[in-house]
Amino acid sequence: MSSGPGAASVPAPDPHDSPPTSDPLPRKSSMFSSLKVRNYRLFFLGQVVSNIGTWMQRIAQDWLVLSLTGSSAAVGITTALQFLPMLLFGLYGGVLVDRLRKRPTLLVTQSSMGLTAIALAVLTLTGHVQVWHVYVAAFAVGLATVVDNPARQSFVSELVGPGQLQNAVSLNSANFQSARLVGPAVAGLLITGVGTGYAFLFNGLSFVAPLAGLLLMRARELHVVERAPRGKGQLREGVRYVTGRPELIWPIVLVGFVGTFAFNFPVYLSAFADDVFHAGAGAYSMFNTLMAVGSVAGALLAARRGTARLRLLTAAAMVFGALEIVAATTPTLWMFALLMVPLGLFGMTVNVTTNTSIQMSTDPAMRGRVMALYMMVFLGGSPVGAPIVGWITDTYGARIGLAAGGAVAAAAAAVIGLILARVGNLRLSVGWHHGHPRVRFVPREQQEALAPAA
Repeated sequence: MSSGPGAASVPAPDPHDSPPTSDPLPRKSSMFSSLKVRNYRLFFLGQVVSNIGTWMQRIAQDWLVLSLTGSSAAVGITTALQFLPMLLFGLYGGVLVDRLRKRPTLLVTQSSMGLTAIALAVLTLTGHVQVWHVYVAAFAVGLATVVDNPARQSFVSELVGPGQLQNAVSLNSANFQSARLVGPAVAGLLITGVGTGYAFLFNGLSFVAPLAGLLLMRARELHVVERAPRGKGQLREGVRYVTGRPELIWPIVLVGFVGTFAFNFPVYLSAFADDVFHAGAGAYSMFNTLMAVGSVAGALLAARRGTARLRLLTAAAMVFGALEIVAATTPTLWMFALLMVPLGLFGMTVNVTTNTSIQMSTDPAMRGRVMALYMMVFLGGSPVGAPIVGWITDTYGARIGLAAGGAVAAAAAAVIGLILARVGNLRLSVGWHHGHPRVRFVPREQQEALAPAA
């Protein structure tokens, strides 16, 4: 239980992310250590079922709109309507989350999304569904997501505490990416076998699992933090809080660049499958599957680590951008396909490391607003960047489009890494360690002390 602002949070790391003199968190942990916590185990198991349903609805929703209208633009409108509330109201959702208790809030948001899916299932199964029904349902889910996303993100820390936060966030990502492998496949079988309505029905019923998990949790075992009181200017307060802390604002800026320009894989992969390799939908599906495999591996490796360092974030983002540039030059389909695995791995490393480092650096009373801003930038980047990278891909070709996205990610990571090093008073150190070259940032004082000996 928090006795005041920040009491339940680990100390914020220095902007340069140098090794602290005393680290209360383990460097490494068991890959599934947070599942030993009963409340988190209930949360995790509920999300396993619900995430599969979510991926099923994504596929069924797009297919239904396409079958009703025959228009790809209508599919794009549906996606935009689902993301629009987060872009418009995401920060206000964060303010609400900081004021409210997380578990009751999630009971409301999860119930509303489940009921929306069931309503869409009934309309579809009875033959009365029209495209505007799907638009309304997508917008309604987006409105619920405005509160549900930051509430779920910040609730994880209440379930496990700061010592297991990195592991729990990583397992959540592995959970979601694993469902990405199962959900679309099950949705395809249902759509071709019995129709899209049953995919919506499964998703609606799947919310029973997380709701049951929330109800079965032991309230006395939660790491509850002090809620923010009602007051004027809390939205501005949240923005000032983030912009005044380099360890928060710069990771969010980096994720903004990466998410906007480098994470638009529906544009890139479909173009490579169709225009570059002329392999059709089968290749597109294979690319996405291999990337999901890499994402699951990246999430599990992140779960194995005990800390989330900003230097890991910038390094992973640079490698991710470089891999996209390499992938853009590959001459054969199979070489390109194999690169999807490390791309998924390093992309997930960027995602998990950003999420964890931001949560660990944030005062619990501000966590809802900070996570809302992070999710708004991360989820809103792709819809904003898609028309830009789409135009580049259409005009100059898929290879130029992918290489440009990778170059933006790598350049942003390099520049932000240097900014964080400057803020943290670090200098680049190049040397040898056990017979191998080592490049790292060290405190300026340490390098100056070692200079005479060299």
